[in-house]
Amino acid sequence: MGLHHDILNQPVSELDLRELIAVSPTTTVRDAVSKMRQKKLGCVVVVGEDGKPIGKFTERLLIQLLLDHSDILDHPVGQYTAEVWDMVKNTDPVAKLIDAMEAKKLRFMVVVDQDGKATDLTGQKGLMEYIVDHFPRQVRAQRMATEFFTGEREGG
Repeated sequence: MGLHHDILNQPVSELDLRELIAVSPTTTVRDAVSKMRQKKLGCVVVVGEDGKPIGKFTERLLIQLLLDHSDILDHPVGQYTAEVWDMVKNTDPVAKLIDAMEAKKLRFMVVVDQDGKATDLTGQKGLMEYIVDHFPRQVRAQRMATEFFTGEREGG
């Protein structure tokens, strides 16, 4: 049909979901950051023993914390979860994801299954990939050059 129809009707599971990095509240900030670096992801999800998310720890939050408290790396990450975070079910329409991310100014969203257990992660990148993959004619993207053109002199 079209972008509007699909966003309202297709489930979040249609997005290219990212592997979730789940950590316990007792995991140190240092270990959480190490996992984020290994997976090249900007956040970890703090989950309880039941697998349900209880918070999110992001690189943005890490920067704020390090500016105020340089000794936090060996503290439990559960002490520093983001104040504003949200989750969406994998069966919810993509529109619900967009609305929640926009309303709370989020970059990442936790995806949960029907039991409320954290399963995946999605966010701005996943949404953009969804739009580009499903509507390539509406979105024209051109790869940026990765080299600077300084090999030639300008002027006289």
